[in-house]
Amino acid sequence: MDDEAADIELLEQHLNKTSQISQRMTSILSKFDSRLVKLEKSILPVHNSTQALTKLAANIESTLQSIDKIASNQEGIAAEEALILRGPQQSSIGVYTDALERLNANIAFKGNDPRQSSETAHLVETGAKKLAQLYTKLIAEASTSNTIQNPMSYLPSPPNTIPSIPTQAMSNLAPIVNSLRSLPLPATHPSHPAAAGILAVLKEAQAGCAEMRGAWAKKSLESSSRRILGLIETDDSGGGVSTGKEVGKWVESVVALAEAEHATIQRLALLTSNSMIQKTFATFTSPLLNLMVSTLSSIQSLVKKSVLSNVFFAFGMYSALSDLQPRFDDVMRQRAGRKENDLSEALHALRGVCLRSFPEFIMRIKQVGNVPPPNAKQPDVGTGVSETTIATVEYFNQIPEVRDAVCSALATLGDGNWQMGGGGMGSKTAQQNEEVSDQELLEHFAHDVMVALTTTLNNLSKTHKRPALSSIFLLNNISYLRTKLMLSESSVDEFLSTNTQSHLNSQWRTSKAAYFEANFTALISSLADERKGKSGTKEKFATFFDQLEEVAERHRFARVLAEDEDGREVMAEDVVRLVVPAFQRFLGKHKDKEFSKNPQKYIKATPDEVEKQIRNFYR
Repeated sequence: MDDEAADIELLEQHLNKTSQISQRMTSILSKFDSRLVKLEKSILPVHNSTQALTKLAANIESTLQSIDKIASNQEGIAAEEALILRGPQQSSIGVYTDALERLNANIAFKGNDPRQSSETAHLVETGAKKLAQLYTKLIAEASTSNTIQNPMSYLPSPPNTIPSIPTQAMSNLAPIVNSLRSLPLPATHPSHPAAAGILAVLKEAQAGCAEMRGAWAKKSLESSSRRILGLIETDDSGGGVSTGKEVGKWVESVVALAEAEHATIQRLALLTSNSMIQKTFATFTSPLLNLMVSTLSSIQSLVKKSVLSNVFFAFGMYSALSDLQPRFDDVMRQRAGRKENDLSEALHALRGVCLRSFPEFIMRIKQVGNVPPPNAKQPDVGTGVSETTIATVEYFNQIPEVRDAVCSALATLGDGNWQMGGGGMGSKTAQQNEEVSDQELLEHFAHDVMVALTTTLNNLSKTHKRPALSSIFLLNNISYLRTKLMLSESSVDEFLSTNTQSHLNSQWRTSKAAYFEANFTALISSLADERKGKSGTKEKFATFFDQLEEVAERHRFARVLAEDEDGREVMAEDVVRLVVPAFQRFLGKHKDKEFSKNPQKYIKATPDEVEKQIRNFYR
């Protein structure tokens, strides 16, 4: 028990010590708490001041960062400005385009600064102008060094294509065009401050492109225009149907060149809306149409100076241009939004010339046959083929090439109205209620021309004082008509009606009979007169050979059927059958009679020699 009491006493002592220690610790902590309160009261003003300084330091740091960022942006804009103002280089279009895109992005994302946005927008507009200047420069170079010498050599187009801007130039232009097309415009970026200015720049550049290309195309066409005008001016007949169609080919080359350039404009256009493409193409075609109108007007003036000489040139031209009208309307009018129809106006004027030609042609034929009064000086018509006859044959030979155009004009004029009130085979008064086909119109016109011509030839033949020469003139001209129009291989006889051919055949028979009568009746009659006795026989032989010599002399300078070898052979055969048998009979009757001591003096040739001499008339 003593031990336990000792342990308890010992524990009590330790508890007392612990209690004393706790009291002292509590006292110390109380003192610390008092001091901490005092310290807190002392530090609080410093803490408040430190917070203000921290906030100020943060503001200063943020300001410094903003200053650094602005300075960095200004350095970037300065670099972009130097690049933009220097202008684009062909080898680095992409770099220039990227700079413009960065400037546009700067405007888009930092548009809250009006001043900075305005300056950047001005820089973007300047860049657009610089790009547009390079675009214009490249097009100008392509439009001055690559003119086409002869656009007509590329016809038909299609399938051929008239060359436009060279491939390399198009490759150089492609990135520039793409860059300019990507710039902001009012329609796509209404809030962009440079959009309106850029639109004006692109419009100006595109219009300039059209003007340069138009001048290039006009220059390419001018040499062939001058060549065609030269052909017409130097040819009395205006060059005929072929040259008229050549004019049509030239106008076709104008349309083909415009069509090829329309595709080029679509590739190079900076503003690609339909209305802008149409306006640009109208600007391009303006000089071409001015050249076409000027050329056609000059041609029409030349034609009108001598309608009859140029009539088939006019028909050839009218035919070719009529076929071209639908394509002209599509390319030169609809694609350019043009209301004026320059080609239609030219066709209308040509149609008037063609309509005039029919009555004027017949009137000219009739005027040639207006023989002066007997007491006036008579025209020297000779014995050969009349110029009027040759001109008429040439006229008919050219009709098949432009048959449709001729028939169309005749239908417009009206059946028989080419007689100018004089009536004719197809006069309207006779057939006003009947529908007349193109074939019938052409046949009626040809018949009236033939009647007018043969009447004129008969009138002209009467101006000869010597009937023999008159008959040769008429025979040569009628034969020429039959040979060239009916007997030769030509398509003219397709519109020579049965009545016309019968008329020509009748005229041929009449002229042939008149020729025989005027040249050989006296010759044959000299053998059949009633002079009798030896002296009569002598006179008959003498008269026969004198007449034969006179006929031979006449045929030496007045050739018969000069251009018809087969016709001359037939004529020689007919004359031989007419003369030689009569001479043989007369010679056989008197040869054995002693009508003269020297019969060879009167019988100057044998029948064979007479035949040979007659055949020589037609060599």
